[in-house]
Amino acid sequence: MTRTTELPFPYSIKRHSVSVMSCDDEPVQTPGCIQSHGLLLAMHPDTCIVTQVSENCARWTARAVDATLGQPLADIIGAGPAQRIRQLLDGEELVNNPTYAVTTRLPGMAPEDAPLDISVHLSGGMLIVELEPTGRETAAAAPDRDYYTRVKKTMTRLRASTSLAGFCDAIAQEVRGATGLDRAMVYRFHDDESGEIVADAHRDDLHSWLGLRYPASDIPKPAREIFKRISIRPLPDASAELCEIVPLLDPASGRPLDMTYCALRGASVMYTEYLANMGVAATLTMPILRDGVLWGLIVCHNYTPTTMPYDLRAAAEFIGQIASLEIAAAESREHAQYQLRIDTTHHAMMTRMVGTGDMAELTQGAPGLLDGIEASGVATLCRDQWLVVGRTPPEFQLQQLALWLRERLLRDGKRIVVTDALGAAYPLAAQFADMASGMLAVAVSGSLTSDLIIWFRPEQMQTFTWSGNPYDKPQMAGPNGMRLTPRRSFDIWQEEVRGRSQPWKQVEIDAALKLRQWIGDLMVGRAEQLDRLNGELSRSNDELDAFAYVAGHDLKEPLRGIYKNAYYLKQENDASGTSDTLTNERFSTLLRLTVRMDSLLDALLHFARVGRLSLDYEPVDLGVVVGEALDMLGSRLTESGVQVRLPRPLPVVQCDRVRAREIFANLISNAVKYNDKPAPLLEIGYVDAGDINPAAPWPLASSPVQKEALLFYVRDNGIGIEHRHQERVFQIFKRLHPRDAFGGGSGAGLAIARKLVEQHNGRIWFDSTPGVGTTFYFTLEGPPVVLAERRRA
Repeated sequence: MTRTTELPFPYSIKRHSVSVMSCDDEPVQTPGCIQSHGLLLAMHPDTCIVTQVSENCARWTARAVDATLGQPLADIIGAGPAQRIRQLLDGEELVNNPTYAVTTRLPGMAPEDAPLDISVHLSGGMLIVELEPTGRETAAAAPDRDYYTRVKKTMTRLRASTSLAGFCDAIAQEVRGATGLDRAMVYRFHDDESGEIVADAHRDDLHSWLGLRYPASDIPKPAREIFKRISIRPLPDASAELCEIVPLLDPASGRPLDMTYCALRGASVMYTEYLANMGVAATLTMPILRDGVLWGLIVCHNYTPTTMPYDLRAAAEFIGQIASLEIAAAESREHAQYQLRIDTTHHAMMTRMVGTGDMAELTQGAPGLLDGIEASGVATLCRDQWLVVGRTPPEFQLQQLALWLRERLLRDGKRIVVTDALGAAYPLAAQFADMASGMLAVAVSGSLTSDLIIWFRPEQMQTFTWSGNPYDKPQMAGPNGMRLTPRRSFDIWQEEVRGRSQPWKQVEIDAALKLRQWIGDLMVGRAEQLDRLNGELSRSNDELDAFAYVAGHDLKEPLRGIYKNAYYLKQENDASGTSDTLTNERFSTLLRLTVRMDSLLDALLHFARVGRLSLDYEPVDLGVVVGEALDMLGSRLTESGVQVRLPRPLPVVQCDRVRAREIFANLISNAVKYNDKPAPLLEIGYVDAGDINPAAPWPLASSPVQKEALLFYVRDNGIGIEHRHQERVFQIFKRLHPRDAFGGGSGAGLAIARKLVEQHNGRIWFDSTPGVGTTFYFTLEGPPVVLAERRRA
């Protein structure tokens, strides 16, 4: 746990040294002091009356601090320079943007004193004026440094590089050439915020530091945050005295001066001690940003104090900004062929997926996901089903990983998780480190049930070469108690690291995000299309149900008339004494057909009515419901001699009591009707879907149900059904036998049963062996709200 010693306030690192026990606690943005080689003035921009000044002002202005505070800026630096600053205030964007104003001598400066470069910017509502020696006698006598030509040459060289290593080496060489400093390095951050020197241009008598690694604590979080904002950080003399700001707080606001963008900002005591331990006397640092993220730093060292005039810094700063603009292109050039291969593969997969809309196309067929991004295995989670290729963890471990991933994605507000040390972030990954120490995962959507694509890489043992022991964190007594100090040794220190994979390249991360975007766009398009089709289908079904209901109702009346008239005609024909057998048979056929037509219309009306009714959900004891259904069919069961068996009591579920009874009644009636055995048997029960043997012969795989669902069944030892009739038996009026076989019937019972099951958000199917028997399975999953709550649980 980070501990800090309470600091006196207002705070200055000059006066109070360092009292923190963590580098992350140091107030680097408001140090309250500057480097002593320059002068700082702070004021409100509307008045330009000096309200804060560095305590060394007499060295430059021949004025004491008291004689400087409260004075107009023009009196301190002269009317001309003050007018130039006013022009910049009126015409330039100076907020957090240090801008060169003028090079001049201040009133009272001796003729032999070097002129001062003046730069200005606005920070926290304050105008900050910084003055530094130019490093030359007069501006007019300055040597001709053609920085424009150098920067133009640098840009050409950087863009001509064909590899990232070559690009970084060019940066280091060009910055050293522009600055003349002893060493210029490119320092790259890794995902764990440790860093590595990937390019090193140095004096011939110095050792190369190329490949050395440094722990994250060497560049603490406050420093990294500042480097995201500023473009250059000069420190001409790390051992020089610091000059305090007077007063430390702005008299008007009571706030410390925000010096984030100040070139003169006083350096952290921890940092200057760190440099002293390395034998470094001066530094110049520029950040490299990639898409707003701190990719690395350009770090220059000099082993003696030096001057860093504004024009030299401007050239170095410009090279750093070019590096930030070109770093993505440099990485792309290095991996151009690899990126082309990935894009070609992903395009081919998407072309197949467009035709089906099924994410299974990403892992099935060729090319697939493993033909693009280099990985040892890949797993996709689509609609709660895993599809894997190559070496991946088992499904139960994938399921646990998916839960962790979804929480991480939602917590971070991102759509991707990338790591080459999965076990460090997700301890359970230690169980499968040999196949998945590295992970690149993207969420296809942003919901709790998001589909996922996860690439895996195996463990790859590595040896890291550190500049000193990264775990050495010495402490010492300071003016405010014990404090952290920088490590003193930078001797080569090697560490063998396990639990890591080959790191993921930026081109691979970009390709994964692009693929995610393509899939997301396709899914949204298909979802909109399905919504439209479902809407049209729903309207069509409603219209069809309405038509069936109206047609069935309206046809009943003429049918009753036909039956009545046919009956009277037959009666009259029988009474006339002249009736013949053929006429009687025709009348009997007409009566029989009208009765059958009436039965079919009754079935049609009932089927249409089922589709138009809303269900009344309540806790229902299915044991009682089955008892009621058996009572309804009592006489038929008695006549058939069927033996009914319930292996165990049925549970209580959320359903519509009347409709559930009708489902059981239809299935029981069907089982009794189609039974030709001398001792018919009927079994009614349930099983847990999660307990089902995946190798069971009945088609559970073709009937996707939740693993926590209950499967109810009605089993008989009747004539059986061929599997090819899996759909036909559930179609209304579709019979598999002659019309009058097995007692006739309308052929609507199973169609009605399926409709009632589907209204309960369930599924129904059968498993059967002809001549042996049939088992009908179905689920009752409850209303949507109850179903959603159960799945969340």
